[in-house]
Amino acid sequence: MSIEVKIAIEGVEEFKTAIERLDSAMQRHVHRQLTNWATDIEALAKQLAPVKTGHLRSSIYTKVHEWIAEIGAEATYASFIEFGTRYMKARPYLFPAIHEHLPRLEQIICEAIDAAKAEAGLT
Repeated sequence: MSIEVKIAIEGVEEFKTAIERLDSAMQRHVHRQLTNWATDIEALAKQLAPVKTGHLRSSIYTKVHEWIAEIGAEATYASFIEFGTRYMKARPYLFPAIHEHLPRLEQIICEAIDAAKAEAGLT
């Protein structure tokens, strides 16, 4: 059993539409920014993850595809550590990492939308 955190963000469809209007160089730039953002979350989650054997830490991953950043951990016990059990207190590592970097994601999205609007002549 692995753990994956998904966050629903309003305005995703508008973001996808705006991104499609950008030229390929701008799309690559935004995708790079999103990848860097996800990689920073992965690094922080690895720092925050409790370590006994190192397996949980090594199972934390990020994947970025089609403007979607997937961040999770593949260790079978990852969800037990993140959320706890009735026998064990939660020791979150993914959620705090994501929470710390959310303001930067908002900035990346706003800048991309502004660039798309400027390129389309809507500003």
